[in-house]
Amino acid sequence: MRHFGLIGHPLGHSRSAELFNERFRRERIDAEYTLYDIAEIDSVREVVHGLSGFNVTIPYKKSIMRYLDRLDAEAEAIGAVNCVKVCGDGTLCGYNTDAEGIRAALSGVGSLRGESALVLGSGGAAAAVIHVLSGLGVDVRTVSRSRERGDLSYEDLTPEIVGGCMLIVNATPVGMYPNVSERPDIPYSAITPRHVLFDLIYNPAVTEFLRAGAAMGAHTINGEEMFLRQAEASWHHWNH
Repeated sequence: MRHFGLIGHPLGHSRSAELFNERFRRERIDAEYTLYDIAEIDSVREVVHGLSGFNVTIPYKKSIMRYLDRLDAEAEAIGAVNCVKVCGDGTLCGYNTDAEGIRAALSGVGSLRGESALVLGSGGAAAAVIHVLSGLGVDVRTVSRSRERGDLSYEDLTPEIVGGCMLIVNATPVGMYPNVSERPDIPYSAITPRHVLFDLIYNPAVTEFLRAGAAMGAHTINGEEMFLRQAEASWHHWNH
């Protein structure tokens, strides 16, 4: 039997084990996928010993990189990893499949070239969003709780700034299960039907961030398509 898993903290929101184990049953693959909720990244090599591959989620998509032996070119460009293949010689090779998932989720929006976007967050998921949007010709500004970690702090966000950014992406865990009543602190009154709000969260399917945007007429996208596509890309890396 082959073993795969997910490392992160916390993992109560994750459907990865459900997704992969259902696939293994359906396709009669002799494998198992397990969640590894680890409080410190320093224990990662002991935790993943014996695995054929694993995914990485918050808050370790950046910090995992110092434990890897090789990086895929796109993962290196992004500066974050969410998929690791354990090679036959025991070396760890990192990939970023979030980028593929983000491209898939945004594929139905149409051309974004020349548009402006706000990316909420400064972690590994935000790094993948920035990489994808920059490649699509989007003018990206990042928002973080501290101005030192982003172009803007939440206190800097005015209705004028929000109104001038057609795309707003939530790349933070704010609003994720079990804290489903929370939402990023932005001026939602400035959102219009021209806006697109993309939340990387898939649990719940409709976050308060998306609900507030929809109430103002915005087009909304949740993280489901991204979740499914990055998982499929991870499976490809583990098997090729």
